[in-house]
Formats: sequence, structure tokens, C-alpha cells
Amino acid sequence: MRRTHPAACLSLLLCLALGGCMQANISLFGEPGTPYKEQVLDGKGQDKILLLGVDGLISEYAREGLLRTRPSTVQELTAQLRLARKDKAIKAVVLKIDSPGGTTTASDILYHEIMAYKQESKVKLVAAMMGLAASGGYYVALPADHILAHPTTITGSVGVIFLQPRVAGLMDKIGVGVDVAKSGSLKDMGSPFRAATEEERKLTAGMTQALAARFQELVRTHRKLEPAAQGIVNSARVFTAEEAKDLGLIDSVGYLDDALGTARTLAGLAKDAKVITYRRRPVADGTYYLPGVEAEDSRPALLHLDLDGLLPPRAGMYYLWTPAYGQ
Repeated sequence: MRRTHPAACLSLLLCLALGGCMQANISLFGEPGTPYKEQVLDGKGQDKILLLGVDGLISEYAREGLLRTRPSTVQELTAQLRLARKDKAIKAVVLKIDSPGGTTTASDILYHEIMAYKQESKVKLVAAMMGLAASGGYYVALPADHILAHPTTITGSVGVIFLQPRVAGLMDKIGVGVDVAKSGSLKDMGSPFRAATEEERKLTAGMTQALAARFQELVRTHRKLEPAAQGIVNSARVFTAEEAKDLGLIDSVGYLDDALGTARTLAGLAKDAKVITYRRRPVADGTYYLPGVEAEDSRPALLHLDLDGLLPPRAGMYYLWTPAYGQ
């Protein structure tokens, strides 16, 4: 029997998909513009607990794959909160977080949107940390009435890092240069094409400290830590769940079921209150561990590679625990 090599089959499928030859009932393209729809995960009755997720790198930029683009974390969550505002039956929200953080702006936008929704709707909010909720991942949990960490969670990293890729050494090796005409001595501050000056380093350090101070102040406001604990947290190190609890960064250690139970208690709901999430396409046998959000595909989804962790980061300020970037 003649065998067909798997790579040849994949190549043929890609050619057919990209060439527009696949028609009728076979679709690799998804449905661009599909709105979010409610899906019931568990429970019954009129009152609802909404389960939302913040996963991966927090960014205001669309997440690029090889053949598919996902909306940014900011776009996904703000769209879901907009939908939640229309549903007065939602009495509590559980925010499931598994993220190393992200850009300072995207993290702050999510914090602002979550805080605004909570204040407008008067819902009870529980943050449930999974494997990782560091830096910006912790930042977005701050509005919660109760923060719960999984027993194996890594959290903390309350600080800022400035990332700037440098290519000057490589350019010197291959004999390539860049001519720059600038209107001021600091116009090309942060340029990847040359080493930073001492003045530029001091200015960058000042901006980093200013953004870190904002993060630290929000922690003081929401968590009201003891001075000694705040000093430890300000070192920007990460903590285990138990260490975070001892410091006051979180309220309890448990599992996602415990977070939902806490939400029910805070909101005064029945034990079998309905748990919902938002998805673009319903998923059979959906569980709490897949709370949302199937991506809105604008390109074929036959093959998808998440390139976020393979590419150098964009230059800029990050609430990010860098050892976890790209994992």
C-alpha cells in the first residue's frame, strides 16, 4: 500500500485553505464578527455567577499566530464586561487569572475596567489565581473583594521592568549602521541601535520607579498591608500562595470550586446558583477550567502557533515577571 507522508497532507491542506479552494460545508476560517454568547456551566435559577478569564500575556495588542490573530486581552475582557453590564441577574463575578503580567498600560486598563464594572453593578468580585498571577496578573486582581490562590500559585512581583532589545553589537559584527538626525539630544533615547548614556539610564530608572510607585500605592489601598510586609512586597519578588497569604497579598488558599463558593457566600446566593461564562461558540461539556473565550478568527485556524513567547518583546514598561514570559 502506498503511504502518504503527513507533511505532504498538511501542505496540501494549507494550499487548499490559503488558495480559497475549500468551499461549501468545510470551513477553516471561523466566523469573524461572531458575538459573545452566554453559556451555562452549572447550576440553575435566575441569579448568576459570571466566570471570566485573564490568561497569558496582558496586552493591548492583538495576539499574532502563524495563521490566526486573536483579539488582545484588553479587547476580550472589556467586551465581556460590556455584555455583563446588560445582565442584571449577574450577582457575582469570579475572575480566573493565569498570567505573568504584561504591559503597564494594558494591566492598568483592565484594573480600571474591572473596578468600574464592580462599582457600577455592585456585584461581588472574587479573584481566583491559578498557576501564575504575577505582576500585572496580580495588579488586575486588586479590585476583588476576595483574592484566592491555588495551593501551587506563584504571585507577587509587584514592580516594573523596562525592556529594550539591543541590536548594536550584532550590527557592529555585520557592518551595518544607522544614521540618525534628531531635534534634541534625548530624541532617540532608548534606541536599540546604540548603548544608552548615563543620563538616559537615570531617566529610565526614574520612569520605572514612578510606575512602580503607582502599583505599590494600589496594593496599599486595596490590601492595607503592615509596613514590614509592604517593604517585602516592594522588593518585587514572587511568593508562593502560603507566603502571599501570610503577607496579606491574598485572602485564602484553595481551588476554583472554593472561589465559586466564596462568591456565592459574598453575594448571598444559593449553593446551586447558575454559573455562566461568555463564548463565541458553545463548547460541549464545558468546565470551569475553560471559562471562555474562543478566539474570533480573522484568518485560517488550521494551524496556530502562539508566537508571543518566541519573539523579542516590544520595547516599553511592563508589569511583568520576565522568567515566565513566553512559557
